Amino acid sequence: MAERKVRVRFAPSPTGALHIGGVRTALYNYLFARQHGGDLIFRIEDTDSNRFVPGAEEYIIESFKWLGIKFDEGVSFGGNYGPYRQSERRDIYKKYVNVLLDNGKAYIAFDTPEELEAKRKEVPNFQYDASTRNSMRNSLTMPKEEVDKLIAEGTQYVVRFKIEPNEDVHVHDIIRGEVVINSSILDDKVLYKSADELPTYHLANIVDDHLMEVSHVIRGEEWLPSAPLHVLLYRAFGWEDTMPEFAHLPLLLKPDGNGKLSKRDGDRLGFPVFPLEWHDPKTGEVSSGYRESGYLPEAVINFLALLGWNPGNDQEIMSLDELVKLFDLHRCSKAGAKFDYEKGKWFNHEYILMKSDEEIAGLFMPILKEHGIEAPMETVVTVVGLMKGRVSFIKELWDTCKFFFVAPTEYDEKTVKKRWKEDSAVRMTELADLLESLDDFSLAHQEEVVMKWIEDHGYHMGNIMNAFRLTLVGEGKGPHMFDISAVLGKEETVRRMRRAVEVLK
Repeated sequence: MAERKVRVRFAPSPTGALHIGGVRTALYNYLFARQHGGDLIFRIEDTDSNRFVPGAEEYIIESFKWLGIKFDEGVSFGGNYGPYRQSERRDIYKKYVNVLLDNGKAYIAFDTPEELEAKRKEVPNFQYDASTRNSMRNSLTMPKEEVDKLIAEGTQYVVRFKIEPNEDVHVHDIIRGEVVINSSILDDKVLYKSADELPTYHLANIVDDHLMEVSHVIRGEEWLPSAPLHVLLYRAFGWEDTMPEFAHLPLLLKPDGNGKLSKRDGDRLGFPVFPLEWHDPKTGEVSSGYRESGYLPEAVINFLALLGWNPGNDQEIMSLDELVKLFDLHRCSKAGAKFDYEKGKWFNHEYILMKSDEEIAGLFMPILKEHGIEAPMETVVTVVGLMKGRVSFIKELWDTCKFFFVAPTEYDEKTVKKRWKEDSAVRMTELADLLESLDDFSLAHQEEVVMKWIEDHGYHMGNIMNAFRLTLVGEGKGPHMFDISAVLGKEETVRRMRRAVEVLK
């Protein structure tokens, strides 16, 4: 067979916020498509009309825009294989349902929910399959005239796939190798419902993947049990030769590794499980998002890429372009990946360090404005350069370095007790006088003059510097002292020192 063009798809349902596990699935599809010069399709699987949530589709598109994952075609992106929204493809599915019915690969079933429930009570572990279908109300057990009459009268029905028993179904999985399931354990899945004239996921995704010429289906492990059914459907349509290759990705697990990661885990442990903040239109509940929590999109991408895949070396920091070059489905693990949210913070810290001081200053500016601070960009860039190594999130910069912009009004009690000595008021007055006399207030000159002053007078270096810090910062934190005073400038430095002496003496 000639080498096919790589075409992959990400096909979420618009039933709510996009889970971070779904983001990882989309990311792996994106990396695979880019690496092979292929296409990434964005399809909306909205056949379950009861679960549709307004705004969910727009939310999903905005999430990928923020993350920098670009689609080549699909809903809102255009393309030659549309429509890409399943609810707009009803007539296409109907045609293929009829193909299966005409070829004896599927049948019509009229069993009501009540009849099915009664059967479940009557037969332990009841399953609608080769062993039970002949005792049910369907087109295999009823005369054609009666079937036609019921349909003409508008009686609701479903179309079920007719699975032949005792056949070993082979699913070749790129990550897991050969998976073999005996068809006897599969039930005759519902493929189509007359009630809403829509197919179920199983039929729709097979038809869509075939017609959209999808070459590889890269999806979550939860779909692995459905893969044998999908293989049988490809075979029933006569599409086995162009059936896509499968890769079922490992689950994202709770941080303790005990079960699948859920929104509740995020709520309990204080981390987001959605890319953007989500406002549930049904409940009014607001769930946190990575963007609003202060994560950089590049950090989220890098973090997610390594949950269930490794590059085969010790490299951890990788740009999207590097990930494209290194990505290999064969290096995905079969076992689930623990969601280490602390590692996510570490990635964010590393990406803050990698960005220029100017870029971080630009992101910090709106936070300063929120606190009523109007500071020159040049000052903010300098402050960011001194302090960005101390934070995991840009929003943390305010608490870490607000003393550069707002003079202390109170002095930390513990620090005062420990660092403010009997002679501190006198020494700080002396130091303030010395600093006020300087014409050159550059960092280097300040340091040289002050160090000489300490040495000439035989003062205790630690005591002087600790008291100096307390006067400018209000507590015992911050970078190198002369970095602080140089940013504050002579007038503000001396003013703060004299005020502290008044308050603390």
